[in-house]
Order: sequence, then structure tokens, then C-alpha cells
Amino acid sequence: MLAVLSTTFPFFALVLCGYVAARARVVPLMAIGGLNTFVLYFALPCLLYRFGASTPLAQLLDPVAAGVYFFCALAMVGAVMALTRRRWGWNDASFMALVAAFPNSGFMGVPLLVALIGERSAGTVILTIAIDMCLTSSLCVALSRLDASGVKGMAHAMRQALRGMAANPMPISIVLGALASAFQWQLPGPLDRTVAMLSDAASPVALFTIGAVLARSQLDGREAVAPAEYVPTALAKLLVHPALVWGAGWLAIRLGLPLSPDTLTALVLTAALPSASNVAMLVERFGAHTGRVAHVILVSTALAFGTFSALVALLT
Repeated sequence: MLAVLSTTFPFFALVLCGYVAARARVVPLMAIGGLNTFVLYFALPCLLYRFGASTPLAQLLDPVAAGVYFFCALAMVGAVMALTRRRWGWNDASFMALVAAFPNSGFMGVPLLVALIGERSAGTVILTIAIDMCLTSSLCVALSRLDASGVKGMAHAMRQALRGMAANPMPISIVLGALASAFQWQLPGPLDRTVAMLSDAASPVALFTIGAVLARSQLDGREAVAPAEYVPTALAKLLVHPALVWGAGWLAIRLGLPLSPDTLTALVLTAALPSASNVAMLVERFGAHTGRVAHVILVSTALAFGTFSALVALLT
């Protein structure tokens, strides 16, 4: 367990550094948007491209792993929606469902799992990022429109979400990395070194930015929220989601489907990550209750140091 903590501690310590820096206004709140832009549009796409280009295509396009992970995401969304829709309505319930099913696999997952279980996990984590960004997010955005516009509005919202994902540099970098892997493309030397430098910056800046974003959401929070409205969802993200993925993966293996134990471990640990911080941006954009989602992200990130580390010790 101490060996696991020695690996996970620096990652969560960087999140804490970003949180403290933003809370103390050492990093101005206005600067956090710039950090986010650097990570989302420059550093993280380069990281995803490099790992994608060096990962066998079969791992990036593993249909069994994709099916297990997406089935569990749908189960999480369906369960949270069933428990909260009548109380909060489609809009708020949809984004609470998304924050319960969408782990912070981009900013945190790729570098953390590679450090813990090796580069063989990168392809699996990249696969989950593509599923969450393109399918799970689009579904929840579409469901959120049922309050105001019904089924017609839902279809329009889903088309909008898919168009937004098509213009997002992260899915584009995943596709380019997969093509580079398939055709064995090599970037020219100077360009490859530029991509490598940006890729190396992705992990520390992304983790620091997570903390700063969490601090900003807390400082800007104007909606009072009782713990009963967000703690269960945070615990579901950290405990129920990975347990569900493990159960579905175990069943797939028992049925004879080609899912390796290493891939299942990577899927379970990805699901055990805290909630994705970029869900808060979607909540603001679509006018849902920001307080609940921000608290789920904050609490799940704080608790994940213990729950995630314990699960790593159990599985590896």
C-alpha cells in the first residue's frame, strides 16, 4: 500500500497545489481559463496523440472493452436518472448522472494509470475517453433538454453535442493517434520534439488546473447545497461505478469474451477516478444546478486519494 501511495501522492498533491493557489489568489481566477485552454487545446491532445500512436490499434479499438465500459456508463446514468429525475427534473438529473458516470480520465487518468500499471493501460484509458466524450456526454446533454423541448429538443441537443465533440481537439488527437498507429506514421524530428514537449507538460499542468478549477467553482458557488444532495453521488462515482465495471468485465470473461485481466484492471481503475471537472462547464452552459455538480467533483476528488489508492493496492 505504501508503494501505491508513493505513486499516487504526487498526482493528488499537484491537484491540492492548484486548489490552494487559486483559493489564496496566487493564481488569479481569471487566469484559470488560460490554463484550461493550454491543457485542452495543446498539451493533452499531444499526450493522447503520442500514446495513441504508440499503442496497437487493436487495443484502441477493443470492442469488448468498449462494450463493457459503455454498458456500465449507461447503467450509472439510468440509475441516477431514475433516483433523481422526479425531484430535480430532466436538466439537473441528467448532469448529475453525467458527473456520476464520467471519470476524470483525460486530465488525470492517462498519466496516473501509466505511472501505476504501465503504458499498456494507455490505449484502454484513451478508449474510455472517446466513449465518455462522444457517447455518454452526448446522451446526457440530449436528456437534459427533455424538460423544455421534449423529444425534438433532445434530438437537436444530441446533434449539437456531437458537433461540439467533432470540433474538440481531444477526440481529433485520438483519431490521429490511431491512424498513426495503424499506418506506422512518424512525425518529422522537429515536430515530434515539439509534440513531446507539450505532451510532457500535460500531466503537471492538467493536475494543477483541476485543483484551480475546483477552487474557482467553490469560490463562485452561489447555490447552497445540503450534503445529502451530492455526497451519495460522489460515493457512487468512486465505489459503485468501478464495482459495476468489475462485475460486467468478470461476467464478460466468464462468458468467454476476449477481455484480458490487464484490460479489465485498467477499465476498473479508470471508473474509480473522481468525476471529470469539465462536466461543470457543461452544467454552466446548459443552465443546470452548478452547486451540486461542483460539490460532487470536489468531494470525489478529495476522497479519491484514499479510495483509488486502496483499489490499486487491491487489484495490482
